[in-house]
Amino acid sequence: MSLNFEGIILAICTFLIIGVCHPLVIKTEYYFGTKPWIIFLIVGLSFCGAALFVQSLFWSALLGVAGASLLWGIGELFEQKQRVKKGWFPMNPKRKSAYEDHTE
Repeated sequence: MSLNFEGIILAICTFLIIGVCHPLVIKTEYYFGTKPWIIFLIVGLSFCGAALFVQSLFWSALLGVAGASLLWGIGELFEQKQRVKKGWFPMNPKRKSAYEDHTE
């Protein structure tokens, strides 16, 4: 009997990708605001597109998970701005004007 560890390794990698994306969103919003959402979009779509062409099921799944996590991060980036406004996360004092309510 041969054991297949790819599923467990994929689960660990998924956990790590999500674990990296969470602070990435927080730090991105703190230093740059929501403007880099386009980078999340381009990289996320690129990873998802690349997943379609990779022959290995493991690497294709890993690219898909990374791409989907970055795409999900776009929404989280805008939500993070709201969490900062509510005082749940620290505000970057150099970007204080970004949190002032303008006609939205």
